[in-house]
Amino acid sequence: MSNAGETTSEDIEEDKSGLFGSNETAKNRKRRRLITSLIVIFVGWELFGQFGIENRLFFAPLSEIAVSGYENWISGELQKHISASFQELLYGMLLATIFGIAFGILIAINQSVREHCDPIVSALYATPTVAIAPILITAFGLGIASKVAVVFLIAVFPIIINTTVGIRQTQESFIETAYSFNATRWQVIAKVLVPSSIPFVIAGIRLGVGRGIVGVVVGELFGADMGLGIFIFEAGQTFDAAPQFLGILILCFAGMALTGLLQWTEKKIAPWHHFALDEE
Repeated sequence: MSNAGETTSEDIEEDKSGLFGSNETAKNRKRRRLITSLIVIFVGWELFGQFGIENRLFFAPLSEIAVSGYENWISGELQKHISASFQELLYGMLLATIFGIAFGILIAINQSVREHCDPIVSALYATPTVAIAPILITAFGLGIASKVAVVFLIAVFPIIINTTVGIRQTQESFIETAYSFNATRWQVIAKVLVPSSIPFVIAGIRLGVGRGIVGVVVGELFGADMGLGIFIFEAGQTFDAAPQFLGILILCFAGMALTGLLQWTEKKIAPWHHFALDEE
């Protein structure tokens, strides 16, 4: 029996179970709200497409999009376009993530590099994708390399910038504590600076994914024989709205899936960043 004011192991277990129960409720609530939102959007989309608009040249109801998806899947055409686009996105994002994190850390910890490269990074980050793509297509040809280069170039800068900001936002007390325990400079970087920047890095990768998907489409529009970008473009050339929206929806859901994966990854490798429960 415990005295008043003391915390027992039973109290701790009760608090834990209550906290985990709240987390589970929050997860279910988030999932329910997402499904509800999608149902409302899809039902509204279908009703608007069937009864709200007569000209099908620039809009298609979901039922027609589903039929188009089934036909293109059965023919095997859709799989080829999806595979081409996602290979370009995967390779480009992989290169952008590795280089962006490494270069962002270097900029953050080295003042000389930061002063030399900051203006260049800012200038390239603001450069329009449409202006870059033709140059890369000319340099690397019409194959996958040019699209990977486009994805890399427009996705890497958010990762560099967010990694740099995350490193430099590390609390000074954490660094001083590490040095007080005789940590070396590289130990401080590996054990303090990099872990504290993880939420910023993940946010940069999420921004990079969105820009990378745009880069895939832009790169394919300027020169490709396979991919969702050219799939959408060719459907537009024939005024066939259903395949156009099919390609757009695939890209949208790909972005949602990748964003969800990154959020899950952040919770696993940086759980301290998610200590607070969401409000109702």
